[in-house]
Amino acid sequence: MPVDLRLEPGEAPLLTDFYELTMAASYFATGYNDSACFSLTTRRLPPRRGFLVAAGLERLLETLEEFQFGPRLIDYLDSLKIFTAEFLQFLSQLRFTGEIRAIPEGTIFFAEEPLIEVRAPLIEAQLIETLALNQIGMASLIASKAARSFAVAGGRRLVDFGLRRSQGADAGLIAARSSYLAGFHGTSNVLAGMRYGVPVYGTMAHSYVMAHEREREAFESFVRIFPRLSTLLVDTYDTVRGVENAARVARDLADAGIVLMGIRLDSGNLLDLSRKARRILDQQGLRNVSIFASGNIDEYRIHELVTAGAPIDAFGVGTAMVVSQDAPALDVAYKLTEYAGKPRLKTSEHKISLPGRKQIFRAHNRSGGFYADLIALEEEPVTTVTGEFRPAPAQVVPLLEPVFSAGRRIMPRPTLNDARERFMRSFAVFDSRYKQIDQPDTYPVRHSAALNALLISERLRAESRQD
Repeated sequence: MPVDLRLEPGEAPLLTDFYELTMAASYFATGYNDSACFSLTTRRLPPRRGFLVAAGLERLLETLEEFQFGPRLIDYLDSLKIFTAEFLQFLSQLRFTGEIRAIPEGTIFFAEEPLIEVRAPLIEAQLIETLALNQIGMASLIASKAARSFAVAGGRRLVDFGLRRSQGADAGLIAARSSYLAGFHGTSNVLAGMRYGVPVYGTMAHSYVMAHEREREAFESFVRIFPRLSTLLVDTYDTVRGVENAARVARDLADAGIVLMGIRLDSGNLLDLSRKARRILDQQGLRNVSIFASGNIDEYRIHELVTAGAPIDAFGVGTAMVVSQDAPALDVAYKLTEYAGKPRLKTSEHKISLPGRKQIFRAHNRSGGFYADLIALEEEPVTTVTGEFRPAPAQVVPLLEPVFSAGRRIMPRPTLNDARERFMRSFAVFDSRYKQIDQPDTYPVRHSAALNALLISERLRAESRQD
């Protein structure tokens, strides 16, 4: 048996809901396997959200490149005594051969907009549904939550501290990757540092201080051993006395050329304690020693502290971000929009889908900012949709790009830093009224005239499908 903590690469095809396999078997038995198009979208924004950030695409694509039902998986499915030998033989030879167009990671997006469009034989496209929703949905949710902290931090450093309370090992990796993509400076997650090249940060735990007989002894020992990592946790006992002890250690070691980098506050009234700490440090000539705050930090707390003028230079953000505590789920859906060359439409209440293959067009003004999106049909040219924007844009950019074809990426794999830079560029020119963390304005997203016409005609056609 493999270590249970680890997901074996060859197991990914079974990271699916059982009904995906029963549907696939039924398609196989009845000959339904023409070309299909599925769109992965977010039906609505979570509460208090004015935007979302695309993430998770690259993890999905690397899995699809290796997607196959190996002997161990086929043996397990055979043991269920449900599937025919012919279908299992078909699965054993199946690879994902489809095409994918996607919004690049790090792109700001909104409700109803397709994050990815999958075109493939129906069975292939159906079998990857759960995997796509699982990877892209969670990663985008956490990136969006992290971006809210970035929006209010005012340039202060942000570090992911959430691994120990993330909901599983993979969730901790996704959180570290997604938060870095969305503006965080690094993570405490060492495995994420190795896998993704995310800078790793850490200080010390209270146990380190408690293991020593004297707090000052613990501080001096740590600073001597790790002078470049010398941020001291000062709230194990009395926080103000802890800051005073840190200052004394800094003065005592200065003659040896050792410089204290910072102190960390992890509990109590962070506004009051940060002010007292700053005063003590400054009085001791330690103006370059930074103050790092952690402990139940989220974007709302960061906003309060920054607005109040707390002299805090960096924040460790943990549980609230890695579980997206105020909005722990993203309403993502993966719906059939075309089959055998004909549009398809779901019309159930509050869950209506958009038919056909689509493109998202984004309008930019002369200063480079973007101010409206149009969801259109894929075949609509830029020249046509440009006339539907008001006011007239300086530039219109299509967001969905071809990323995958015939079982492989089309272009060289982008780096995580590429996605991070894309986010940073876009976020810098994104209107602040949509970035508010409490009552953001609604960013304009409309359907093109051609898409609306198709939507009307397909509503009528959908009625006939129930006859």
